[in-house]
This record gives sequence, C-alpha cells and structure tokens, in this order.
Amino acid sequence: MSPRVLITEPVIPSVIDMLEEHFDVDVGERGTYNSEQALLEDIPRYDALMPMLSNPVTGKVIQAGEKLQIIANHAVGYNNIDTEAAGSRQVYVANTPGVLSDSCAEFTLALMLAVGRRLYEARRYLLGGNFDGWDPLGFLGMELQGSTLGIVGLGRIGQAVATRARALGMDIIYHNRSRLAPGKEERLGAEYCPDVATLARRADILSLHCPLTEETTHLIDESIFDLMGEEAILINTSRGPVVDEAALARALHEGVIGGAGIDVFEHEPKVHPELKTAPRCLLTPHIASASHKTREAIGLLAANAITGILQGKSPSEIPNLIQP
Repeated sequence: MSPRVLITEPVIPSVIDMLEEHFDVDVGERGTYNSEQALLEDIPRYDALMPMLSNPVTGKVIQAGEKLQIIANHAVGYNNIDTEAAGSRQVYVANTPGVLSDSCAEFTLALMLAVGRRLYEARRYLLGGNFDGWDPLGFLGMELQGSTLGIVGLGRIGQAVATRARALGMDIIYHNRSRLAPGKEERLGAEYCPDVATLARRADILSLHCPLTEETTHLIDESIFDLMGEEAILINTSRGPVVDEAALARALHEGVIGGAGIDVFEHEPKVHPELKTAPRCLLTPHIASASHKTREAIGLLAANAITGILQGKSPSEIPNLIQP
C-alpha cells in the first residue's frame, strides 16, 4: 500500500503532481486544518504531512499520528510545529529556507517605497476626487537614497534586503543574535548595533527579519516606538507577534512614528481594529513570498523532503531537515 500524504491546503499544482507520482495524496480545503481538532481527527491515516504556518501541529496532533514519519512545513518558519514532541516521537521536521529570500526582500523594498513615498494615501486621495492639480507641498515623503535602514535579523532575508537597499544608496545598520564576520559586514556595507534600542534611535526605517521566539515576541513595543523619530517607518515581513500591534496602532495614531508597512499580524488573520484606521499605514495580507516562482520553490522543497524520508533516503541527504 502506497504511503499517504496530507497537504493541508491547495498549493501550486506542480508540487501536488510531484508527490502523486509516488504517493496517495489528499489536499485539504483552505482553512480546514486551522484547528487542532481537525488535524487530530485525520492525522492517524497519514505517513507525511505538509502543513501551512496557520496549522497548529501540536504535541497532541503528533502523538495521534501513529504512522507519521515527517512534517514538512510549507514555510520557512515552523513555530506552528511542536518540534520537541516531534523529536520525542522520531518524526522528522523540515522547513523551506533560502528559497523565499529574494521575493521577501523585493517585497520589503516595495513596502519601504510605498510607505516612504505615501503611495497608498496618494491613490486614495486621487480616487476620492480630491486631486485638483499639482501641489508643491502635496504628499511629501522620504527618499531611500541617503536614509538609514536598521535591520533586525541579518539572516538570509535580511542580507538580501541589505544588498538591495545598499544599491539604492541606503546606509545599513543591523542587530542580530550574533554579529556577522567582519568580511561579510564589509561586503554588505552593514554596521553592527549592540541592541535594538540603538538601532531604533538611529534608523529612518526599521525592518524586521527575525524569527519568532520567546525573546522576540513583542520585541518591538512602546519603548522602541518612543525611541524612533516622528518620521521613522516600521516594516514587518517577519512574524506578527514580534510587534506589539496595539502599541503600534497608538504610535501611528499619536504621530510618535511616521508610518508602517505591515504584512504579518499578531493574531492572524485578525488585524487590530485601530491599526486598520491608522494613518500612513499600509497593510497587506501576508504576501511577501507571493510570487509564482517562490511559492512553487517552497512547495517543491517541502515535497522533496517528504519524498526523501518516505523513500528511505538518509537524513543527511535532505538539507532542509530541522530534526531529528
């Protein structure tokens, strides 16, 4: 009997086709597996699981997966998976690092440009019938050339952002869990800051690219907004809970900071109601990696990990395994 694979939501068809060459594949409807109970009911039938970041693959779910050999997340993050429980059951966990760096970096720059040059406000103004001709004081914004970009988390995506920002003439400062080697700092033109507070004080734009951990939850809070300038911009394409969303909404409404571009939210898919009405705030629905090329690459990388484990490959031959 062929091993069974559950993909919790529809993905790029070529990913499904690849897995169907070897296994029996079921694809859930969007949102079906956003609850623990739904996964608990179905997981006992499957040898492999490809979940989305919104699916809670808890210890109970993993325990119920009697046949489960691998969980290959359709995402670079994996905070939705109880990796400790997976390790205790000898269930492999994989993610999809690297393949979305370029698309996320491009999208981050798009948010910087859109918020800095006030494109959303200007469009709404024009479509609202308010445009009555060129105004020398209309929608004055921030140029990226010559401004300082502070990056929190200089991993693959952060470095891709730094490379593009440097090409646009931005000065790069960063904070990371560990400082980069001097040669890499020199190639990126990036200056290390010892803490996020220093970064916030110096940056015109603060861009977040760190993982979600206990230490980074609400890393950006009221105290950080108070350190940022009144024209400074926050960009978040990392994980929603890194930012205290209520504090961000207050900072925008009270003019403590100048603007924000937010692609991820603290309680997705819910968005803080005060953030929806905040000035100079561009909100997008978690789409930083949403290019056809990247989403296909994400799916194929996860599918390759599933195929490798179910066909008995050595774990050392599967580079995107996290554990065990």
